[in-house]
Amino acid sequence: MSISRQNLSVVIVTLKSENVVHDCIKSINVDVPIIVVEHSNDHNFKSELEHKYKNLKCILSKSNLGMGPGNNIGIQIAKTEYVLILNPDVVLDQDTIKELFLASEKLSDFVILAPQEKNFNNFGKFDGKILSKNLTDSPFKVDFVDGFAMLLNKKKFKEKYYFDENFFMYLENNDLCKRVIKNGGSIFVIPKSKIKHLAAKAVDKKYEDEVEFSRNWHWIWSKFYFNKKHYGFLRAFYSGFLGYCTSIIKFLFYLLINNKKKKKIYFNRASGFYNAFLGKSSWYRPNLDN
Repeated sequence: MSISRQNLSVVIVTLKSENVVHDCIKSINVDVPIIVVEHSNDHNFKSELEHKYKNLKCILSKSNLGMGPGNNIGIQIAKTEYVLILNPDVVLDQDTIKELFLASEKLSDFVILAPQEKNFNNFGKFDGKILSKNLTDSPFKVDFVDGFAMLLNKKKFKEKYYFDENFFMYLENNDLCKRVIKNGGSIFVIPKSKIKHLAAKAVDKKYEDEVEFSRNWHWIWSKFYFNKKHYGFLRAFYSGFLGYCTSIIKFLFYLLINNKKKKKIYFNRASGFYNAFLGKSSWYRPNLDN
């Protein structure tokens, strides 16, 4: 069955995203239902969105749960067979969704479809080969796609949770794609379906340092967890241990010269590895209360 406006919903996970999310929402066809999962208890934000956009429902998670859990909430609430996951700093072209519809009519079987980001040099890999963005105008298979824009065929998933909720941020999409491929599913990029991703703009710029600290912690934690999950503990340890040692050395250097930002970044990198090594959860959260 092909995708249409009758069986598609859009899910957007937000957190302090007021500066960018409106451009994202306005780029989506008005007859496609949108579910925004806001990682706070901001009732004013919820009221503003639902009043301004009649095709939108905003869910308040009350706390910062992370991208994977937030997406799972939206996917499970969506009543449609297909769900388009978008980051709030993504803007669709006029024909983005239409081209996804057209592509789905020609593909007999797929689990994930993804539009093309205009400015990226490649899409990732398929069978170990890097794929160029100018390779073809026709849909083609890949091993994974980025999580900022991916369309899921819900009926192809047997698990209760689509995204592994142990990931707070980073690699949750790679993990999902890897499981899809392992289970014999297909992932396609649709080159004629275009988007623009602002990249790292999903949270208000005034929280830039806190977000940067969080990214450094979770990138290291997620890499360890991802490698341990799919390749074993030893692979995870050996792939991250040198970086852990380097981070400690750099932390001590920036401590000596009193560079507080760099000191915090490298402390968080070391801490992310150490906590993942001990098997602790991805507990770190940025301070966005001010």
